[in-house]
Formats: sequence, C-alpha cells, structure tokens
Amino acid sequence: MASNPVHGLPFLPGTSFNDSTKTAFHRSQTLGYRNGYAIARRPTVGIGGERLPVNQLSQADLDELANKAPALTYGEPKQAPPAQFIPAHVAFDKKVLKFDAYFQEDVPMSTEEHYRIRQVHIYYYLEDDSMSVMEPIVENSGIPQGKLIKRQRLPKNDVGNHYHWKDLNRGINITIYGKTFHIVDCDHFTQEFLESQGIELNPPEKMALDPYTELRKQPLRKYVTPSDFDQLKQFLTFDKQVLRFYAIWDDTDSMFGECRNYIIHYYLMDDTVEIREVHERNNGRDPFPLLMNRQRMPKILVENAETFPQCVLEISDQEVLEWYTAKDFIVGKTVTIRGRTFFIYDCDPFTRQYYKEKFGIADLPSIDVSKKEPPPVKQELPPYNGYGLIEDSAQNCFVLIPKAPKSDVIKMLLNDNKVLRYLAALESPIPEDKDRRFVFSYFLATDMISIFEPPVRNSGIIGGKYLGRTKVVKPNSSVDYPVYYSPSDFFIGAVIEVFGHRFIILDTDEYVLKYMESNAAQYSPEALLSIQKRFQRQESPASDSENKRTEEGPGVQELEALIDTIQKQFKGHPYKDNICEAFQDQDKEASGFVDKEMFFKICDSLSIPVDDSLIKELIRMCTHGEDRINYFNFVRAFSH
Repeated sequence: MASNPVHGLPFLPGTSFNDSTKTAFHRSQTLGYRNGYAIARRPTVGIGGERLPVNQLSQADLDELANKAPALTYGEPKQAPPAQFIPAHVAFDKKVLKFDAYFQEDVPMSTEEHYRIRQVHIYYYLEDDSMSVMEPIVENSGIPQGKLIKRQRLPKNDVGNHYHWKDLNRGINITIYGKTFHIVDCDHFTQEFLESQGIELNPPEKMALDPYTELRKQPLRKYVTPSDFDQLKQFLTFDKQVLRFYAIWDDTDSMFGECRNYIIHYYLMDDTVEIREVHERNNGRDPFPLLMNRQRMPKILVENAETFPQCVLEISDQEVLEWYTAKDFIVGKTVTIRGRTFFIYDCDPFTRQYYKEKFGIADLPSIDVSKKEPPPVKQELPPYNGYGLIEDSAQNCFVLIPKAPKSDVIKMLLNDNKVLRYLAALESPIPEDKDRRFVFSYFLATDMISIFEPPVRNSGIIGGKYLGRTKVVKPNSSVDYPVYYSPSDFFIGAVIEVFGHRFIILDTDEYVLKYMESNAAQYSPEALLSIQKRFQRQESPASDSENKRTEEGPGVQELEALIDTIQKQFKGHPYKDNICEAFQDQDKEASGFVDKEMFFKICDSLSIPVDDSLIKELIRMCTHGEDRINYFNFVRAFSH
C-alpha cells in the first residue's frame, strides 16, 4: 500500500462504500476568461481530483467523428435549407373534392313505388379531412332535403378510423351511419387531384334514376272538357309568371298634382292586376305598399251595370262585357284603371320575351319619361335712366336694400395712386375754343376720368374742374351693356368723346410713356407708333434743322411706302407668324429696341433674308444710334 501512488481503500467487485480517507470534494473549474471573453472548457478530472474513467468527447462529437466523410477540396458541402413548412389549413384552404353518388331508400307504405333513388353530392374538405353529404332540393318533392350529414370527420369502422380521400373512388360503395352510398362520378378538380396523388380512378358510371320520378315525366292523358277554357290548366301553366310594367300617373294639371311612378303587375295564372306605388326617400307620403289590391279589372261594363253598387257587391261576369287582358298593357300606350290614366313606359325582360312569343312583338322600346329642368330665366334689367353709373342703378334690381357693387380689390391695390395724364384740345367750330387746353387724368385703380382746364389770364373763360371723376362711355355703345374708355384708347392723336364733346390728345407726361412701354401688348400699333414719333422728336437735335423730320414729313411717307412694298413681296412666308413674339422675348424691358447683334440673330433663326435690298433699307430706317434697332416698324412689314 505504501508503494501504491493512489491513496484510498481498494474498490472490489460487489462492494460499494465511501472512501473515508478522501478530504477533497471540490469540482474542477470549467469556466475561464480569455481576452475578456468567458470560455467554457471541458474538465479533465472529476470530484476531488480523481481521473475521469470515461471518454472526454461528448456523444455528439463521437457521432460526428463516426459519420464524418472525407472533406472536399473546398470544404464540406453546405446542406440545403429545409423546405418551408406550410400547414394543411393553408395549403388546402377552400379545396374541396366533390363526388356524385346516390343511395336507395325503401318505401314500405306506398303501392306506387317500392324503393326510391335519392341523388346526393359528397364533399371532402382537404384542409381538415372532414366530409358532408348534400342532397339537391327538388321542388314539390315532399321530402326534407338539403344537408343530410353536416360537415364532420366520418367514422370508417368500429376501430376508430375515419374516411380519407384515399378511400374514395368512382364505382365504389361507402357506408356512412348505416346508409350505403354508391359513388358514380366526380368533378374535374377531384379527378386531377386524385390522379396527381397516384390513385387510379375507375371509369365513371351513369347516375341511377328514380323510377317514380321517371314515371311522372311521361305525358299525361288528355281529356276533352266541355268548357272552352280550362282555368286549372291556366293556373298550372302560368303559375308564378307575372308581367311587370313601369308606369306613371301625370296629375300635374290639377291643383297640387304631381307625376308619380307606379308598378303594374299582371298575373297570368288568373288575369288579375295589382298596382304598387314607388316610394322615394323623404317624399312626404305614407309608405303604404299597394295602391290597388290584386283583382280582376273590368274594361267594358254592360249598359245596365253603370249603377251597379260596386262598393257593396262584387262585379261578376254578368255585369262585364270585357275584362282587361295582357294585350291591353303595351309599352308606349295608356291604360285607364279606376279613373286614373297610367302611361306605361317600360317593362322587365320576362315581359318582353312573353310579348315576343305570344303576340309577335319583337321589341318593346323603353321610353324616357324624365322631365328635364327648364333653362333658367335670364334676368332682364329695366332700361338705364341715365343717372349715376349703370352698375349702381342695377343694384336696385338685385336686392331689396341696394348695396354698393363689388369692386376689383386686387386691381385697386396694384394701381393705387397711379394716374395717367394727357394734354388735350377741344375740337370745336367756335374760334375761342381752339386755344383751350385740358388735362385728362385717367385713374387706373377705378377706370375713372377727370378733366381739368388750367385757367388762362384774360382769356374770358373760367378754368378749373371741367369734369369730376366718372366713367366715360364710348360712343355708339349699348345702353344696357356700356363699354367704357380704357388706357388703350388714350394715345397721341386719339379722339376722345366725353358727353358730346370731342377732345384730341396732344401730348402725355413721362409716366404715360413708361406705362405704355411696359404694357405694349394692350396697345394698338397706332398707339405704339405715336410713342415712337414722340421719342423721335425728343432724340432729334434742335440744331440739325436740315435732317429734322416730322410725323407728316417725307420720312414717314417713305417708311410707309417701303413697308407696303415688303408686305406685298414677302406675303405668305412661314417665318412671319412668330416674329413679333421672338423680338418681345428678347426685349425684357419692353422698350421697343434690341441690339444689332441680337437683331441679326433673330433674323437668322427665322430665316429672314437680311441681304435683300429692301430689307437692308428697312433696317437702316429703323436703326437709332449705333447699336439699337426699333423692331416695331420692322415687325409691321411682315404682318398682314
């Protein structure tokens, strides 16, 4: 024992006891830290430092080493990800197998039939393997039909198994709750599904027919009845067949009358008529369903039946010569019932088909009875009385208490304190009026005009305010729709008629010239020419009396003759359409002048032949200074 390096008592087979000499019972440390990370390590010794007799590798490591295949060149192949799991209630949602089957039912209490064949549909729901049995409803069969077996998992045997879609096929019998169903066929989806699952389907069979039902389909024996018309046959033939007509009752001629819509029902089974009123929402009428109950309607009464007490006795065939029939109700015609005249304007598709087969009327047109609203009555104003402005006088016709007419606030804000002033002379045959001068003030904010005459000493005429602020109507304008003078009507040389007095504009101030240059689009070429002449007079030097040209001088006459010649020569050329817009786009300040370089660029872009002798002469006459060209006269030569 002394030579044995292992301390403790021997452990012999069949004996088990604790080593009383052992003093250390601690476990080896299995956790450690390396570079700040916790790392687990496998223990090499057991409790108290004993050597572990088992393998140091886990069972998973051993299995991995046992099943490890030789590695490939680039490592082990990666396993493909598992297929996505799709539950059955998602994969087979709304997928149902349908089988056509029948079962035989005994009839012990009938002498006409001994058994009955009942046809059913078997539905198999793939999402939860449930089944249901439905029997189609047959009219007047007298048998409770519909859902025979509600949806559930149907037991297959006593062991506890249930029917599966693998158990279903054509030409087999299945027993469900004691009833044996014979499957004869299935739909196309069921056939494709079963074949895709490897099931070989049996050939389809014909559906078994019920003997009693087939017996009833045989033609009935015909009997000759003494009456001309068999009412029972009419009742059986036209049962549940109703002609529907849409009609209106126009009562607008009476006091508080209106046009109301009705539906007329004609029952073919007994030739009765019913009238229903069509109610609209919030029409203010009691919602009673019927205007006239279902009854036979007399069309022509006998002569002695006019005093028949209809309120207490029913009308019989003795009092009526002719009753209303289906031929009396035609779309597009009127029918009088109980003193009311109804106009039939439409019917339903069944009624159209009935009239086509019965009376040979191919098409019954639908008539539009909707009343169009009359056009609004245009309000006419009384004739203008001449006092004040026509806009102020018209307010008396719009409201009981007149209000001031609405003005353009934006225009007043933009043109506030903007006044155009002109110098004018009075056109009068009186010699004393020839030297009188007047100052016209045009207010842009309100389009009003005021006239002031500067007083002249020892003239014998008292000057001052000639006309207060007011709108001046143009001559020859309508009294009801007057046209007032605008800034485009005022230019040098224009004639302004103010309440029977004619004035000729002689001059303007500098602000008017700037305004006309900045708003050249609203002025006529004649007005723009007057500005050009005014600039020519200002730019001509006073000392150069030989080269000075007036408006009526030969220079203007030569220019007009040259423009007329160019218009005749270049008439109809395509570049004359947008020439004015091209020059105005380059003239940002609307001054009427462009640089020579820009001028020739525009002419080159529009393919204008500047090398022509007439065009060169026109450019020379339109040139002002060294680098400026007036394009207004140049544009006039290419406009017609």
